[in-house]
Amino acid sequence: MFMRQKYFVHYKFLPGLGFYGFGLVHMLGGLTRTATAALRALLDAGTLSNLPAGFKSRGLRVRDDEEPLMPGEFRDVDAPGGDLRNALMPLPYKGPDGTLFQLLGYVVDAGRRFAAIADMKMGEGSQANPVGTTMALLEQGSKVMSAIHKRCHNAQKEEFELLAKLFASALPPEYPYNVAGGNRAIKATDFDERVDVQPISDPNIFSMSQRIMLAQTQLQLAQSNPQIHNLYEAYRRMYMALGVQQVEAILPPPAKPTPLDPGLENAQSLRNQSLVVFPEQDHAAHIEAHRAFMSSFLVRNNPQVMTILQAHIVEHMSAEARNEVMLEVGPQLQKESAKFGGQVPPELQAQFQAQIEKQVAIKVAAKIDEAVAEEQEALGFGAQQQDPLVAIKQRELDLEQQKLNLDAADDLADKELEKERLSYKKSYDAQKIQQQYDIQDQRTAVQLARLNASKKR
Repeated sequence: MFMRQKYFVHYKFLPGLGFYGFGLVHMLGGLTRTATAALRALLDAGTLSNLPAGFKSRGLRVRDDEEPLMPGEFRDVDAPGGDLRNALMPLPYKGPDGTLFQLLGYVVDAGRRFAAIADMKMGEGSQANPVGTTMALLEQGSKVMSAIHKRCHNAQKEEFELLAKLFASALPPEYPYNVAGGNRAIKATDFDERVDVQPISDPNIFSMSQRIMLAQTQLQLAQSNPQIHNLYEAYRRMYMALGVQQVEAILPPPAKPTPLDPGLENAQSLRNQSLVVFPEQDHAAHIEAHRAFMSSFLVRNNPQVMTILQAHIVEHMSAEARNEVMLEVGPQLQKESAKFGGQVPPELQAQFQAQIEKQVAIKVAAKIDEAVAEEQEALGFGAQQQDPLVAIKQRELDLEQQKLNLDAADDLADKELEKERLSYKKSYDAQKIQQQYDIQDQRTAVQLARLNASKKR
């Protein structure tokens, strides 16, 4: 197929109708010419209205009439009829027009706004605005310039492609070329279609202020939650966005962890620093040293240090179990690798990995059970002894039951007392009623005796 080859790359400010695009001068040219024409018209109108020309009558005689009048000059005139006003007629020049002046201001403002499309809206808004609002304002104000930057990025990519094609067709098979890291040989085949040569710049970021704002936002997010972020990388990107040279001189990279002896690890745990386990360490010795340190009075009364050391011991157990499993499975893995010429198939390698993880889990579980049993035996916990928390809870339940029993006894006593009170009241009421009956009987007997005595009389 006959494909058209490109020999030219055009860095366009704005796309045009054909190959050539429009530049900033093309876009501002019409506005500039309009503003210039309006300004010249205003100046001409002002000049002619300040020094007008006109007609004079034929019989009017002016001395030295071939020479123009100078500003502030008066000459002798012979006017027929004695009326100079009737002998002179100025041309009706119009002064500067207000509408034309407004048009000039509109054109200048339009050109200023168009020329300022690369300005960043850094002063708008408030510092209290959220990051999303600030980024939205920045994006809204940089749409045009971002599109221009993307077109320039694409043009540079096309230029790199042309250079790669040129190198692929012009370079010899091998050409000695010094590159960073040592002497290498660059060849024509290095620029074939297998590798794309393109710019590494970000087409979405076209200004240093954008880079600084993006890096500052990343740093703020990292500082808000440093546990899940890399603060060193956030600070390094901030310095890189600011254009600082030799960042390592003022921001040294964090030191890589190195194997430490158990004593130094115990000291780091007292400073609440994290501990790292390395496969080549003597895990049994480290576990024994950490357990002995955990039995001290200072560590037993510091839950945070106990947590760090306990987690570190579990990591040592896991590393020790993995080393034991690798010693057991290693010869078998080497035999299988030798069968396939030193390269184990991925599916077989996945099976070996699953088997290794299974055996590691079994060994870790056994080691943890053994460690827990030894710890309970060392601290005096037997199979028959109850957990302190369970004992405290049982004591609380016993006290609660005693309280319920006392309340029940009080209720029973109150009921017995109320029963006795009711019985006494009932007996008292019965006696009182009987006394009333007796008194009534006696009164009746007295009245009968009196009645009988009166009858006998």
